[in-house]
Amino acid sequence: MSNVALESPGGGGGLLDVFRRRYLLRLIVRKELKVRYRGSFLGLLWSYVKPGVQFVVFYFALGVFLGMNRQPNFVLYMFSGIILVNLFSESLGQATRSVVGNGALVKKIYLPRELFPVSSVWVAIIHFLPQLLILVVACLFFGWQPSLLQILAAIAAVIMIVILSVGLGLIFAAANVMYRDSENIVDLILMVATWLSPVLYVWTQVKDSLGSTFYFFYQLNPITVAVEVFHYAFWFPTQAVQASTPIPPLPDRLLILWLPIGFVISLAILFIGQFIFRRLEGRFAQEL
Repeated sequence: MSNVALESPGGGGGLLDVFRRRYLLRLIVRKELKVRYRGSFLGLLWSYVKPGVQFVVFYFALGVFLGMNRQPNFVLYMFSGIILVNLFSESLGQATRSVVGNGALVKKIYLPRELFPVSSVWVAIIHFLPQLLILVVACLFFGWQPSLLQILAAIAAVIMIVILSVGLGLIFAAANVMYRDSENIVDLILMVATWLSPVLYVWTQVKDSLGSTFYFFYQLNPITVAVEVFHYAFWFPTQAVQASTPIPPLPDRLLILWLPIGFVISLAILFIGQFIFRRLEGRFAQEL
């Protein structure tokens, strides 16, 4: 009789299996893009149209009607925050629906179920890159002169949002298989995500209005930190902002304190998400 230890069928290495089966990830991403734009006239150009319309609405509603254009380069301040929140919103929204949406595959064959939420986040990154390109071009037009530290900080902010999106995506993708109400909960989270970060207002308004204690908990939101870092990287180094007095100050210790804390919180959510997903994935085929 063989002494080889038995393994439970379908057991895997979680997110490590996604890395090992990168070819499957590429196939699923291609499939998601083809399905999403099947019969679409504009196709991937919707990555430009949607944030463009959102930008115009917010610009006139807040910039013109509420007078926030008095802030130097308000358009850059707003757009740099919007595209980052859009990355999070699309990542989490699509990841939540990913396992249910691929129920036929889940029931027929075994493959790492984490592939579905991760592929949704990857598709969101593909949609994010054209928006980032528009932001960079606009910043150059306004005299953008970033330092190497600011560029690296922006990259770190994107990575942090991706980690957070994967972690929350795993949690809600698993929960959505068990309880379809999870989609509604995520929709509520995404509805207020823009207002929970300084996208359409200056962060100092939070501290001035609600005090330092509330501001401390406000800063514990990784999305808030990432948006502030994007402002530091794209809005702050433009000529009009540098020349204006006074310039709204950036949060103290943004890079040396809050950015590392944001990474720690995002990684903790990722580990929690992987744990919950692994505990529930054995029931996916039955529930679907």
